[in-house]
Amino acid sequence: MLSDTKASPAPPPEKPAEPGRLTRLFLSLADVASFVGRFFREAFLPPYEFGEIVRQCYEVGYRSLLLISTTGFITGIVFTNQSRPSLSEFGATSWLPSLIAIAIVRALGPLVTALIAAGKVGSSIGAELGSMNVTEQIDAMEVSGTDPFKFLVVSRVLATSFTIPILTFYTIFVALIGAFINVNANEQTSFPSFMQEVFGAVTFLDIFASLFKSIFFGFTIGIVGCYKGFHSSKGTEGVGKAANAAVVTSMFLIFIEELLALQIISALRGS
Repeated sequence: MLSDTKASPAPPPEKPAEPGRLTRLFLSLADVASFVGRFFREAFLPPYEFGEIVRQCYEVGYRSLLLISTTGFITGIVFTNQSRPSLSEFGATSWLPSLIAIAIVRALGPLVTALIAAGKVGSSIGAELGSMNVTEQIDAMEVSGTDPFKFLVVSRVLATSFTIPILTFYTIFVALIGAFINVNANEQTSFPSFMQEVFGAVTFLDIFASLFKSIFFGFTIGIVGCYKGFHSSKGTEGVGKAANAAVVTSMFLIFIEELLALQIISALRGS
């Protein structure tokens, strides 16, 4: 006689264990390293997208010029106003041009330019590539025979690496002009005397350090914006998150790079 008992249902399949935080961190770092390594590999291999690189240099440089000019000019005036009272206490206002030149060339010029570019350029790159990822335009480029990584990523990273140093020295120039106007209005210092003090305080190490820092800052802004845009989640919310993450991550890395550069340059000056 057959048993009336029913067969018990099969247990549900077990879900795979999710990786821990440390594992996810190492996986993310490996993904970033692979992305950066692919950039260096693709950057030196033909074909070269010269037209797109020039267009991106225009987007990064010329369209940021007004914001950079305003920010640099205000930085020069504000820093001069803030420094004058401290020097006046010791009767050393004649050192004001030298102090301004050292501060702007060594730190303020590259840092202000990089932070402004991270907010404007980094967010733009992250949002643009994020929207292309959401609308599957990147996949369409692969189907049409165009290498999306070389066309989108390499061109933008090279453009930021080339253009941010130029914008940095432009910011330094504009900030010094703003500082001169302030100094001339308060101490009646002539322009030749002001520039003589400026160039007497700045060394070639200061100039080369600002140049190399700006190149690293530009590379960081470009590679972070492209990485966040390329790996954005689907949907309009993912585009906003990619733009926001590009700005926050770029600024954080810029401050870390500034700190490391300060230690290296200080060691070189000590030697």
